[in-house]
Amino acid sequence: MKLDNNSVVLVTGASRGAGKGIALALGETGATVYVTGRSASEGDSPLPGTVYATADAINRRGGTGIAVVCDHGDDDQVRALFERVRNEQGRLDILVNNACAIPAQLTEPGPFWNKPLSMLDILDVGMRSTYVASYYAAPLMAAQHGGLIVNTSSFGARCYMHGPAYGAGKAAVDKFAMDMAHDLRPYNVAVLSLWMGMVMTERTRGVIEAEPDKYAHIVAAAESPEFTGRVIAALARDPELMDRSGQVCVGAELAQAYGVTDIDGRQPPSHREFLGAPVQASGAVVE
Repeated sequence: MKLDNNSVVLVTGASRGAGKGIALALGETGATVYVTGRSASEGDSPLPGTVYATADAINRRGGTGIAVVCDHGDDDQVRALFERVRNEQGRLDILVNNACAIPAQLTEPGPFWNKPLSMLDILDVGMRSTYVASYYAAPLMAAQHGGLIVNTSSFGARCYMHGPAYGAGKAAVDKFAMDMAHDLRPYNVAVLSLWMGMVMTERTRGVIEAEPDKYAHIVAAAESPEFTGRVIAALARDPELMDRSGQVCVGAELAQAYGVTDIDGRQPPSHREFLGAPVQASGAVVE
């Protein structure tokens, strides 16, 4: 797949964090990058960042950034988003499903029954929104006989991480990648789930600054928000991309395979050894 100023990309959940970093890295290729999120103005979220600021940053990096305020918990807004992309561009080359509701209590210790039921928001904007966005992207990509869908995920799909709601959400988007890849293979559309490591987002920095001694040992291994975007760009250009379709991949391991480094020149490590390996689909198909 070519990735240049003729390419059209959509990154969901890109007001800040990993989504913003991914969008910036893909924007550096010259692509037109649609970025979605609920933050239209500073103050809409406790954390800094808006979709408009992300789009402006993409423009400064040589791409074309297009901001779309979209609540991925609202199916009608998502449908309208993809209709806009189709009407304005006539195609979609890459979809990155990154939108996710992160409850404030996510990293609090304790059993799940001591946390509010709002933890399940991560299954609405995260798990379900990944399915809905892919649902609307698939016809566009199938019609052009090519494309790439990437679900951002984490080691929490395999190990205990932040409790059962988080783990179930990540395991689900991994399975979506496996099964959607089967349906889209005849149309030359690849679907993968990509495990990120610890990403130095605005939220992560706040947690670390609150307890610097507790997290000092893992900061050196952290990934920048742009690292995953660099990996996705390399994936998109891989002539053997379809061979990876349906896989759950560790981003750091793909980076090593493609010779991709982080923005500071480091090669972030894989955490497979102590957090576990991705589960892969069996070859069985039940229609």
